[in-house]
Amino acid sequence: MAIITPLKTVAEQQLAQQFANAKAELPGAGAMRKLREDAFAGFEAKGLPHRRLESWRYTDLRSLLREAMPLAPRRAVRPHAVADRLALQTIGGTRFVLIDGVFSPADSDQAGLPAGVGARSLAEALTDAADEMAAAFVAPEIARDDSALMLNAAFAGDGVVLEIAPGTELQQPIVLLSLATGQSEAAIVSRSLVKVGAGAKVTVVELHESVGPAPAQINHAIAFDIADGAEVEHVRMVTRQRPETVQVQSLLAEIGAHASFASFALAANCGVLRQQSFLRYAGEHSRAALRGINLLRKQEHCDVTLVMDHAAAHGESRELFKNIIEGEGTGVFQGKVIVRPHSQKTDGSMKSNALLLNDGATMFNKPELEIFADDVVCGHGATVAQMDAEQLFYLMARGLPRPQAEALVLAAFAGEVAEFVTDEAVREIAMREVEAWLAQREAAPKGEAA
Repeated sequence: MAIITPLKTVAEQQLAQQFANAKAELPGAGAMRKLREDAFAGFEAKGLPHRRLESWRYTDLRSLLREAMPLAPRRAVRPHAVADRLALQTIGGTRFVLIDGVFSPADSDQAGLPAGVGARSLAEALTDAADEMAAAFVAPEIARDDSALMLNAAFAGDGVVLEIAPGTELQQPIVLLSLATGQSEAAIVSRSLVKVGAGAKVTVVELHESVGPAPAQINHAIAFDIADGAEVEHVRMVTRQRPETVQVQSLLAEIGAHASFASFALAANCGVLRQQSFLRYAGEHSRAALRGINLLRKQEHCDVTLVMDHAAAHGESRELFKNIIEGEGTGVFQGKVIVRPHSQKTDGSMKSNALLLNDGATMFNKPELEIFADDVVCGHGATVAQMDAEQLFYLMARGLPRPQAEALVLAAFAGEVAEFVTDEAVREIAMREVEAWLAQREAAPKGEAA
């Protein structure tokens, strides 16, 4: 029988050479080193994701990555732009900084951590307890075939490891600030881990921005291990990226019994972005919500793909994403809710709403339900529309110029999702990002998509 060997793209060949050169220097020995080897072997067997894979049909990473950028140096650098951005970061709480995927102790709040919070760099954790940390890199069953996650497991050398002790209630958020600073093109791979003890309450805010002149290829993952009775709020904002930047942001969460997890994501000026989430209900009577706002213009592309795995009974899931798309921007929503045979009394709702501001804008919606239980309440819906002419007429009839009337309608559309962010300061920053995007749109020359 003939053996068919698929041809490797230039980028796939370059990634293989990069891994061969870098694997000996990546932190972690023993089980962690084997996990990296296995992850990259899995990637080589599958290759870069492409449109013939159902879950990647709208984001052809194989075509997007013609060449693999060189790995960013595994050391923290601090250009002046970093100091300027740190000075502008106004969210209170405890801050940890990654510069080009490398933990920066000098810019992080390691001293005087709140009671019940432990924090260290991923590189340090892998050096001290590689075998123990390797277990945290194992992808859940619903994400095991994802080659972008395989690449992340193979290459991730740093990030932040947080441990929240049982019963801890933090009044201020923990902020993870990731900055791309390259003066030349670079690939950035990082992973952060958050372990939340039973009954703890915490808000984790991720800010991903570019402060350098060069585009990047970014592969970041954050994994939550949420014990019984814990309450976790997660916010991710991907903003100010170079237009040529291509990135994958992965969210993994294992949710215990009687626990809650709420995640909000904002993308604005994001280049090409894939946001993928894999959540598993490991205990009964738990709640999870994934919500987000995507603001797209020019040729920007944002793919939101999520899988909610109800592996326990009495689970509740809520998904709501809104897209505002202009120019030749493309939005994607792929949501899958899986209800296992024993997961009775599951309650799930999934919605995607998009506003297309001109004829060239595109939105793809593909919601899915896989239900193997008979006592559930699950539904999904999707809408794609233009701005409401009656709302615009109402505002303009009261003296508002059309650009301002449009901005009010769009801000209200996005604000319905931002209202779910419980931390007031974080919610205000999210809305400021929305308002800044709308101001850019308003300032663009007439007839030109901002």
